[in-house]
Amino acid sequence: MAASQSSTQPASGSEFRDDVRRRQPLPPDVLRQLTTLDDALAWRSVGLNVLAIAIILIPGSQALESIWLLPFVWLLMALAQQALFVLAHDAAHYRLFASRALNDGVGRAVATVVGISMCSYRVVHRLHHNDLYGKTDPDTPLHGGYPRGRRYLMKKLARDLTGVTAPKTYGYFFGAPSISAASDMRAQPLDDTSPALRAAARADRWWVVGFHLVAPMAAYALGVLAEYLVLWVLPLLTVLQAVLRVRAVMEHGAVTDYSSPLTAARTNLGPRWLMAILFPHYVHYHVEHHLYPAIPHYHLPACHKELKARGWLHTAEVRTIGDTFTRVCADPV
Repeated sequence: MAASQSSTQPASGSEFRDDVRRRQPLPPDVLRQLTTLDDALAWRSVGLNVLAIAIILIPGSQALESIWLLPFVWLLMALAQQALFVLAHDAAHYRLFASRALNDGVGRAVATVVGISMCSYRVVHRLHHNDLYGKTDPDTPLHGGYPRGRRYLMKKLARDLTGVTAPKTYGYFFGAPSISAASDMRAQPLDDTSPALRAAARADRWWVVGFHLVAPMAAYALGVLAEYLVLWVLPLLTVLQAVLRVRAVMEHGAVTDYSSPLTAARTNLGPRWLMAILFPHYVHYHVEHHLYPAIPHYHLPACHKELKARGWLHTAEVRTIGDTFTRVCADPV
């Protein structure tokens, strides 16, 4: 079942604005087709994500008896958890389901189980899109300043794997960006953010906190507390933190031109299987996403083809994943 973009058109103060720096818009008929929501495709993405987690749990339960198998299971689980983040990201953009109630309900559910508030993220993420690499972009402290050398990135990833950075990460997803970003936000208040959006964010945070207070007690009552903590919570706090950093840096790190989403964001290309693992739900088409945030994830490949056929990506940050990794790991200039 498909539904048009207008069915979830957000009210003023809640929308993700189109970036006027995108230079050339796609024709209205093409854009209409690409922004059409398809609930069946959204359910497929959600279902495959849940199925992947269920499959990972099968060897995961056996991995509790083998310390050598656990790191492999943690990596797989963290990648599947990242995929839930991406679905929550689509819901934050109002682009998961045509029904606003269903969009926000499923979006909040997949976000809650991985410990984030989708409604709070919606408020913060609007700044990233509406002021990309600007003073109020809350993501710049994470991916800005690259290249910083391979050693710098490895040290950051090592800290991520210890769980040290998890509180800062979850603070961001609860609407509290880093100190440097927050100072700029205070200097330029979110006057364009609707009161309803901020109220929804405050309420959603308590639901997430409540879930994660009840979840371990429920796991204990069901006799699976060890599995819950080792196979779900531990990857969330450690491996996932490194996965999220790598993806953020690959999407925006080491760019040299902030004047347009074509050059301030990056689309990474590589083997389909590798993209599905590292960049689930087509999130590697990141230039396309920033150019047209109203396009749902399952239409991003078609958007890429349209832009490429028109010759609009020849000056854009579109690179192979190997090229990107070399660039972000290069020594600082």
